[in-house]
Amino acid sequence: MDVLSLMEFPIIQGPMAGGACTPALVAGVSNAGGLGSFPGSLLAPAAIREQVGQIRGLTDRPFQMNFFVQPTPHPSEAEVQRGIELLRPVWQSLGWSELALPKQWCQDFDAQFDELVALKPAAASFTFGILTETQVERLHSAGIAVIGTVTTVDEALAWEAVGADAVVASGVEAGGHRGTFLGPQEDATLSARELWSWVSDAVQIPVIAAGGIMTGVDIRDALALGASAVQMGTAFLVTDESGIHPAYKQHLLSGTHLRTRLTRAFSGRLARGVENRFMEQMRSVETQVPAYPVQNALTGGIRAAAAERGDIELMSMWAGAEVGRSRALSVAQLMQTLVAEMRPT
Repeated sequence: MDVLSLMEFPIIQGPMAGGACTPALVAGVSNAGGLGSFPGSLLAPAAIREQVGQIRGLTDRPFQMNFFVQPTPHPSEAEVQRGIELLRPVWQSLGWSELALPKQWCQDFDAQFDELVALKPAAASFTFGILTETQVERLHSAGIAVIGTVTTVDEALAWEAVGADAVVASGVEAGGHRGTFLGPQEDATLSARELWSWVSDAVQIPVIAAGGIMTGVDIRDALALGASAVQMGTAFLVTDESGIHPAYKQHLLSGTHLRTRLTRAFSGRLARGVENRFMEQMRSVETQVPAYPVQNALTGGIRAAAAERGDIELMSMWAGAEVGRSRALSVAQLMQTLVAEMRPT
């Protein structure tokens, strides 16, 4: 299936889970000629259905949905208690006498997948894992193009082998969670430019470049390195339509001094975000915390409390390495600017 035909311009908005991608943001990108992306990973099927309905009320153009390929875990009581104890300095700093257990560790992927098939978006992308050939065929039968997220050449070849229509090659500079699913996450260290070039040489399907792309000039460079399109997340985080916390958005726009790094502290999976007190407090033990999604669920209450207080020191402020080049624009203005910048001077 032809992913590139779904957009007028080779710009895909990154599917940033956690509230950033409002229906207005997703629809705004598609309406401007790009491909908007709705992240369904953290939502139950009913909530997914509701928000997709809102998107379709705002655009009649194609958009994609994104999901984490993540089985439901069954951690031991000892593992959970160990995670709670490692977080003790953080939750005690909030004045809590204990850390409440979450109601669930994550959403059921099989139920989400069924809802995806029923909703029939133009495309669906996946990260944290890989689908089976049968699952890919099921999506294709529903008219849904399939996009896999990769951080290595081997992962790109694996997605091509199961029938994916394209891959997102996500360099280490990219914000948010790493999509590594073959080998240790710590070994997937290729820079964006290296990865785009190597993956483009290795596979026959279109490569979508991700990592450090903030301007139309960056897009032009990525296409010159073999990519067929780009996926941009951080650039859309500070748009008017973004749903991130106002304090988070203001901090991202505070200047070029911001530092980002990879951390397992918030979620149990490597992710790039702006450095803050939480990351520093957990630095010495972050390799010991439970794997995603257990750690992610355990820190959910802490992050919710931080949002209520507007405390950026305890928020997971996911952002890419080039966040200092963010521009506060509406989605329509950003898309217009990117397209203008892409034109040769």
